[in-house]
Amino acid sequence: MQAPRLRRRAAAVIAALTACAALTATQAQAQTEPPTQTAQTAQTALTAQTRDVITPATRFYADPHGKAAQQALVDFRHGDFGNAANMARLASWPQAEWFTEGTPDEVRVKVNKLVRRARAVDRTPVLVAYNVPGRDCTQYSSGGAASSAAYRQWIDAFAAGIGAGKAVVVVEPDGLALLPKDCGPSDDPTGALTAARVADLEYAVRTLKARPRTAVYLDAGNVLWRSVGDMAQRLLDAGVRYSDGFSLNVSNTHPTAHNARYGTWIAKCMWFASQGPEQARGHTDWCASQYYSSAAPNDGVPGNAVDSADPATWRWTDAWFDQNVGAPPADRLRHFVIDTSRNGLGAWAPEPGKYSGDPEIWCNAPGRGLGPRPTAATGVPLVDAYLWIKIPGESDGSCTRNTGGTIDPEYGVVDPPAGAWWPDQAHSLARNAAPRLTFAR
Repeated sequence: MQAPRLRRRAAAVIAALTACAALTATQAQAQTEPPTQTAQTAQTALTAQTRDVITPATRFYADPHGKAAQQALVDFRHGDFGNAANMARLASWPQAEWFTEGTPDEVRVKVNKLVRRARAVDRTPVLVAYNVPGRDCTQYSSGGAASSAAYRQWIDAFAAGIGAGKAVVVVEPDGLALLPKDCGPSDDPTGALTAARVADLEYAVRTLKARPRTAVYLDAGNVLWRSVGDMAQRLLDAGVRYSDGFSLNVSNTHPTAHNARYGTWIAKCMWFASQGPEQARGHTDWCASQYYSSAAPNDGVPGNAVDSADPATWRWTDAWFDQNVGAPPADRLRHFVIDTSRNGLGAWAPEPGKYSGDPEIWCNAPGRGLGPRPTAATGVPLVDAYLWIKIPGESDGSCTRNTGGTIDPEYGVVDPPAGAWWPDQAHSLARNAAPRLTFAR
């Protein structure tokens, strides 16, 4: 009875891979067909277009040659039909493309190629600019441009590559949540590096947003990192007012609803401290957060204080915003996007007492699953899109859970370097997807 079952599974995988191949052929044909618009017609259309790139009807670009598509072929050749089918499904969904290095000329060419491929099939690409100097405090994803001047030239080229095409750009994941002053007590004693970072981020936001059809989101960490007021001030300092908003949960696993709540608080806090009551101007530090709210009794009774690990207590944070901020004009609040590429099962927590040091819950968290599919139709007022910003299946780097060795005790191996493709992780994310993984339509 096994042979018919295997034949059916093989047939299903072949059909899936054929669908991927058809998509690739369609894109190739679209790229080689000559344009039908005259230059004058195209310019007229461009002038009439709105700068609002993301609407509920926006459809994002899926690269038919991505790593998941390649993995599907590898799995199929090895007779691993179940994983091959899952990888083909994964490949059908839009994922961001990261730009992390290269000369200005190289990044301009690569960005332009991606934007043109997406335009050929009437899709919107999601790009990540990740090259700021001093990136990641020289940790897992260290690197970046050699100087602010080099970075700005790189950003200029990045923007030139987009040109008049449509694009969504996420600016520097962790770049604002992990400033040079946060790296260590002796890393930025004068504050000069932090000031340069903030200025570089603002330059990137303004330069990219100057493109006529580019939506720009400045990264703001995640719900269990910086407090609401702290992140609101950092965003204001780094020029979020020139952007479409901010991004949350990049490469992390915290639940979508938790990040949506956090993002809404940040948006309201920024309004409160910059456009709200006169006495509140400049006071993001007054805002309640996921860690504390003055609206709570804070009398020591369980549930009477805000606990970041217990969202049920966040009602006190909501209460503070209701009492002090009210309902600001919707068109005056910054929007945001949420990375849902690995948060289908929520955040990972190791067994109590398993690790004496930091278990690095964010780093290659085991047993996680793909989260809500990429879409611009979120139904949440301030959430412009759910996106797969972190490419599912790419490693976060060497996670040792502070055990002092080189092995990741959760996997029993040395994790691949940051950004490297990890088939086992990709397979696991697809198997554990919540909701269940299907083909994109």
